[in-house]
Amino acid sequence: MRVRLTGMPHESRLQAWQVLLGGICALVLTIGLARFAYTPLLPQMQAQAGLGLADGGLLAAINYAGYMSGALLAAWIESPVWRQRLYSWGLPLALAITALMGWSTSFGVWAASRYLGGLCGAAGMLLGSGLVQGWLIRSGRRPELGIYFIGLGLGIVVSALGAMGMTGAGLAWDRQWLGFALLGLVFLIPAWRWRPPVPPPGKSAARGDAPSRRWMALMVAAYFCAGWGFVINATFTVAIVEGLPLLAGQGAWAWLLVGLAATPAVFLWDHVARRLGDVGALLLAFGLQIVGVLLPVLAGGLAAALLGALLYGATFIGIVSLTLALVGRRSPANPGKAMARLTLSYGAAQVSAPALTGRMVEASGSFEAALWLTAAVLAAGMACLAAVLREADG
Repeated sequence: MRVRLTGMPHESRLQAWQVLLGGICALVLTIGLARFAYTPLLPQMQAQAGLGLADGGLLAAINYAGYMSGALLAAWIESPVWRQRLYSWGLPLALAITALMGWSTSFGVWAASRYLGGLCGAAGMLLGSGLVQGWLIRSGRRPELGIYFIGLGLGIVVSALGAMGMTGAGLAWDRQWLGFALLGLVFLIPAWRWRPPVPPPGKSAARGDAPSRRWMALMVAAYFCAGWGFVINATFTVAIVEGLPLLAGQGAWAWLLVGLAATPAVFLWDHVARRLGDVGALLLAFGLQIVGVLLPVLAGGLAAALLGALLYGATFIGIVSLTLALVGRRSPANPGKAMARLTLSYGAAQVSAPALTGRMVEASGSFEAALWLTAAVLAAGMACLAAVLREADG
C-alpha cells in the first residue's frame, strides 16, 4: 500500500527501481566517468601529453584527497537537506571536471580537476548511498545496497568501452576526455530526475544501538587496507598490463574485464554473506583479492594478468558494498554519516598508496615490489576482520 506524504509528493511517487536506477547512473557519472576514465586514459596521457608515471600517481593521490575531503564533509553534515543538496551539485560538476581534463595541458588544471572529481566521487558513493539506503529503510524495503553498487562495475565498463572505442576511432587523449563528458549526459538525466528526496519532517529511519568503539576501530583499519588494495588496482591496472612483455595494447581489455566482473558480483556477494555472514564474506573477498594482486607477479603472461583483473573486479565491489551496507545498518539513524566516517580511512589509503607506488615503480622499474606491499596490506586487513569476528563472539 502506497502512502502519500504531505508536502513530499516527489517521494510518494518514486518507485524503488527509479531510486536504484537513478543511483546507479549517479555512480557511473561521479565514479565511472569523473574518476575511472582516468585509468584507461593514463597510458595515452603519458604517451601523448608527456605525463610521467610519478605525476600520474600524484594526480590519483590528489583525486583521493578530494574524495577524503568529501568524506570529511559528509561525516560532519547532519542536515538531510544539505546532504541531498551537495549530492545534487555533484552530478553536473562531475561532467564539468571530466571535460576540464581535455581542455588544458596544465598539470595545475589537471590537479584541480582530479580534486573536484574526488569531491564528486564522495557525493555519489557516500551521500548517494546513504540517501538511497535511508529511502529504502523509510519505505519498508530491504536496506541492501548490492544493486546500487552495480554502478561501480558499470562505470568501469563504460570507461573501458568508451576509451577503446574512441582510441579505435583515432581520437587523441584530450578529445576522449571531452567525449566522456558528452557521454555523461546520458547518465545525468536519470540520476538527476530520480534523486532520493529529503526525508519528510519527523520521518526517519529506526534508531538502533551504535557499534562499539573497538568494533568501529577494527572496521576502520580493515577498510584502510581495502582502500590500499582498491586504489593500486584502480590506478595502475592498465599500466601494469601494458608494461608486461608482449602485452602492449591489451590494457584496456584488462580494465573492461574488471568492470564485467564487478557488475554482477554484487549479487554473488549478497548470497555469500547470507551463508557466511558479512564479516566471513569480507574475509573471503580479501583473500581472493590478494590472489589477484599477486598473479601478475607469480605468473607471467596475458592469462595471469587478465585473471588478476577479473579477481580484482569481482572482489573490490563486494568489499565496498558489504562494508558500507554493514556499517549503514549498524547506524540506521544516519547511515550516510556512518559510511562517511568509515570511508575516511579508505580515503587515507587512496591518498597515500598511489603516490608511494608511483615512486616505487619509477625507482625499481617494476610493479613487483608495489604489488607485494599491496598484498601484505590486504593481509593485515584480514587480521583486523578476524579480530572483528572475535569481538562479535566475545
